[in-house]
Amino acid sequence: MYAALNIEHFNLKPVISKDTLKRLGIIDAVYGISALVVLTCGILMWLSVGKPKEFYSKNMLFHIKMTLFFITGILSIIPTIFLIKNRKTDKEEIEVPKKIIMIIRIELLIFITIPILAVLMARGIGR
Repeated sequence: MYAALNIEHFNLKPVISKDTLKRLGIIDAVYGISALVVLTCGILMWLSVGKPKEFYSKNMLFHIKMTLFFITGILSIIPTIFLIKNRKTDKEEIEVPKKIIMIIRIELLIFITIPILAVLMARGIGR
């Protein structure tokens, strides 16, 4: 998931070609599918595998981690809409708004903090 978002970030420039836009659409789809897989695995871990669900439910860091994950999910809607709206354009070069690039950078920053929270939570911090 992080790799797909990173690849998307490296391919986004202020002006991109139609080919790059198509490639970004595929990368964004991979990112979306991997987000669903991560969410499904996370819910299964929480409810049925590993430690009892109370371990997670009563941990403040777990709630912060989940909130950050959902914030990235909501933020990722904006670049996805941009890619969908522009995929049928006739232009050879498409201008990418700065806010799209900034949103992806914010998502990357959030994704760096999620594993740190997971490690702290696994050590019992936040209970």
